[in-house]
Amino acid sequence: MRFLPDGMTANGWAVKAGVSRTIWADLRRHGNPSRRTLEKLLAAAGSSLAEFEALRIGKGSVNGSTGPGLAEARATGWRPAPLPKIPLLTTTLAAEWEGEDSAIEMASIYPLDAVGRVDRPPSLAGDRDSYAVTVVGDAMWPRFRRGRRLLVSPASPVGIGDDVVVNLGSALDPRCSRVLIKELVGRSAGFVELRQFNPDTCFRVDAAAISAIHKIVGEAI
Repeated sequence: MRFLPDGMTANGWAVKAGVSRTIWADLRRHGNPSRRTLEKLLAAAGSSLAEFEALRIGKGSVNGSTGPGLAEARATGWRPAPLPKIPLLTTTLAAEWEGEDSAIEMASIYPLDAVGRVDRPPSLAGDRDSYAVTVVGDAMWPRFRRGRRLLVSPASPVGIGDDVVVNLGSALDPRCSRVLIKELVGRSAGFVELRQFNPDTCFRVDAAAISAIHKIVGEAI
């Protein structure tokens, strides 16, 4: 926030940088930007990653201020313990939800099959069940591009407007879970209302068909 351009609101900065409201809200709550998001924000503020890193280690300044804390930690040789990495689950496209004519994209994830691991942000340090999935279709474009890896937190509270992974349970393969990666736009005792962006449509899922709803907290670096 020390890079916030003069005369601009925080939300205006995010709009100028092309950062989605969901990612921006999560970033301000947890401070876990991806490198791509950070580069976009800094570019919109007329700065760079090099200047940002210089500030973090106390060698640079913004508006005459110097970076706190980290320089002293490095001088004493202190290092925090590395956080365990988050498993990246195998993710594949599944048949469309409720048939081919629905145009609602569904995916399959394999909770016991990790194809790799991604860095764990500090905001997920206490969430031992967090995981990452890969965007395998275009249903959430332009919010999420195909190939992006999303960080998912089962421990985070889910609210209206959040991007979520809705688990519909297994189909024929017990090792596989069918999921909907969408935006949560409504919720009641009987149903959950979701939105996808491409094609842009809202639809309802019977609450009895849902085994879990997990919050997407950002993109992996």
